This record gives sequence, structure tokens and C-alpha cells, in this order.
Amino acid sequence: MTMSETTESNLPTVLAIDDSELIHRLLRARLHNERVQLHTAISSREGLEIARSLKPDVILLDLDMPEMDGFKVIERLKEDPTTQDIAVIFVSASNDMANRVRGLDLGAVDFIAKPFDVVELKARLRSALRVQHLIKILAQKAQIDGASGLWNRTYFDQRLAAEISEANRYNKPLSLTIIDLDGFKSTNDQFGHLFGDLVIERFSNILNSGRTSDVACRYGGEEFSVILPQTTATEAREVAERWRNQLANTTWHDHSGLMLTASFGVCDLECLDFPRTPAKLVAAADQAMYNAKKCGRNRVDVFSPTLIRK
Repeated sequence: MTMSETTESNLPTVLAIDDSELIHRLLRARLHNERVQLHTAISSREGLEIARSLKPDVILLDLDMPEMDGFKVIERLKEDPTTQDIAVIFVSASNDMANRVRGLDLGAVDFIAKPFDVVELKARLRSALRVQHLIKILAQKAQIDGASGLWNRTYFDQRLAAEISEANRYNKPLSLTIIDLDGFKSTNDQFGHLFGDLVIERFSNILNSGRTSDVACRYGGEEFSVILPQTTATEAREVAERWRNQLANTTWHDHSGLMLTASFGVCDLECLDFPRTPAKLVAAADQAMYNAKKCGRNRVDVFSPTLIRK
């Protein structure tokens, strides 16, 4: 069972995995005034399940537990891509140096002895949270495209795989839009690369100003992609039409009368055969975008099995 000390979703999350309810009560009391969300698990297996779904910033992990000890738990955590980056602090009544060394070798960031001193506990927890925060900032910066400010291709690949996995698991709708700026090379050649950079920036702002759930990415060059969770193809088409109209109606200073457009391809998971994979969804949305290009550009096309890219 999980327990949250606060409903503030922007606070860092801490998961305590310990088979002692007394320890959980102590942690709730000791960390009451800390700005963290505290969740608890009373067994190793429950802790692993919560860690996979919650993805906490830090796990306080008891070393001595029945069925599966802390060493086995951290091995499972580090083997799983969804949990391998979570900071783990071992909490144990044993002060054995061999256990400390083994825990650190397995990927733990710290070790606290029971009964723990409250000042030490808070200090070590804050230190781990600060490091995790810095790691997240660095990782995020590495996944942002510098020219557009959108997520880059690396992030797109990771996020699309995660969203498809969740949509398949819970039978939720999911759509993808692939977008290509029409005649972008000739725009660059005619007006220069600085103007081309401005076009990329303006169009990126259009894509990024929509629904908060949408994940806008720069796919590469003049191509963009937007992941639309819990969105059907019909709904995605309506969203893409708004983006298309916004770009087509954008005025460009010093270039009176210039109209720049984009072609959009839309596909949702329902259009795909099983197994539904990221590669299949990207290929289908790309096929729809290619068809929009072929049929005159500045339009939104939705994938159907009858579309054949030649």
C-alpha cells in the first residue's frame, strides 16, 4: 500500500521499502516537515511494483527483508530501464563493512544505519535529492533541440516507445503526427538561413503552444513530430488542422504576402496491425504525410491501409 504525505505533485518523491511498520511510522514522523512526497511499501515485491509505476527520485531500502533482501531488490531495480536511474539509499541495522561495500558496488548511493539519527537521515536524503535533481537537469538538456527548443529525436524515440507501451497495456488511444515544412529548402535558398531559423522557431512555438499532454519534437531538419496521448486519429486531425492554419496565417515581417505551409500525416494505434510498435506508427504517419505532399501540400492526411507510398 502506498501513502503520500502531500498532494503537491511538484515535490520530489521518496519511496521507503521496509517490512517494519514501525520504521514507516518513524519516517512519516521524522520527514513530516521535509518537502517530499513519502510513499511506503511493506514488502520487496510491493516495493518493486510501486517503484516501476511511481518512478520515485529516491528509494530508502531496507537491507534485511524476508523473501527478497535489499541486495536482490536493488539488482532488480538496476536491471529494469524504468527504474535503473533511481537513487537508492540502504537502511540497515547491520553496520557490517562488507554489506556497505556490496551495496555501493550494486549501485546504492548511500548507506544509513538503524536506528538512524534524524539529522543524518535528513542530510543524506537531501544530498541524494540534490544530485538527482542535477542529473535530471543535465539529462533534459541533452534531450532538447537547440534550434527549436523542442524535444530532440533521442527523446522522441524513448517517449514514443513508453507511450505505446502504456497505450497497449491499458487499451488507451494514442496518435502520432509527422510534419514537414513545405518547400523549406527553397525558403532557405531565397531568404537565407537566418530566416530559415526564424521559421523553425516560429513553427516550434505553434506546436508547443497546444495541449499540455502533447509531446512536440523536432524529428530532424524541417521535419517535426508530435505524440498525442489519449487522442484518436479524428481528434489528432482536428489538432493538426489548427496548427496548419496557424502557420499558413502567420505574417512574416519584411516579407509581405509570404505564406509558408506544412504537410501533416496522422496515424493512431487503432490503424495498425499487431504487434503495434513505434516503427509501425512512425512509418504509417510518415506515409500519410507523404500523401499530403503528393496531393498538394498544406494539408492534413490521416493514414489508412489503402495509402501506398510510391
